[in-house]
Amino acid sequence: MKRFFRSKGFKNLVVIAVVIFLGVLTAAFTHNASSPITSALGTVFSPLQKLSAAISENLGELSVSFESASVYEEENKELKKELEEYRKQLADYNEMKKKVDSYEEFYGVKKQNPDFEFSYGSVLSRDAADAYGSFTLNIGSKDGIAVDDPVIYGEYVVGIVKKVNFSTCVVYTLIDPRVNIGALESGTREYGYVSGDATLYKDGLCKLSGLDASTSVVGGGVVCTSGAGGVFPDGLLIGQVKAVHNDDVSSGFYADIEPFAELSKISDVFVITSFEGQGEE
Repeated sequence: MKRFFRSKGFKNLVVIAVVIFLGVLTAAFTHNASSPITSALGTVFSPLQKLSAAISENLGELSVSFESASVYEEENKELKKELEEYRKQLADYNEMKKKVDSYEEFYGVKKQNPDFEFSYGSVLSRDAADAYGSFTLNIGSKDGIAVDDPVIYGEYVVGIVKKVNFSTCVVYTLIDPRVNIGALESGTREYGYVSGDATLYKDGLCKLSGLDASTSVVGGGVVCTSGAGGVFPDGLLIGQVKAVHNDDVSSGFYADIEPFAELSKISDVFVITSFEGQGEE
């Protein structure tokens, strides 16, 4: 018997009895309408019930949180897709605007020169190894392009076609020594020829050579194509005179010319594939 009273099971029964007794007293003093045992059990297990309810509520909020995160992720994906589409539309718009601006530039030239036939081209690449800024266009023989066709931007001379493939061509610019263009200074009507120079190209300039010793050409004068040689039509603008120098090689003079076209920034051009007097010396 003594062993029973000392056992763990007996001690647990005593603890439960004491808890229930305290619950009965609490229920009695609070005048609860429930039975004392029910109230006692409620008193004992109330904290556990509250804990369980709190856990259930938090689990519910966690579920809603996961669901919301999933919704936000989906919405984020949709917004990214829309943004990418808007960017593409903006790029298309800018490309179209650039073409429209280019056509507007050339419309005036075409209006003044109805005999000109053009082919529109965009710069595919620039030759980084070429100090004179040659570049490749996305048009070639399939578009009627041929070697020595003039290349212009608006009414400004850019250069000349020197290599042609089926779908591309290579353009040499004004500042290239391999380019020679019959030219004149519009104010004095003095003739010469424009070409690149191995020294001047570093400053983005080209050279008007063949001026007489008695030249009247001065800084600020405008140089344009003369039509001589049948490679370029006459009247296209080349550049402005920066300075006039005595030519050490000959007894004549030459002028430094700053091209009107921004050669390093051009992305779209027109190639003149045909004009009256083309090929005539």
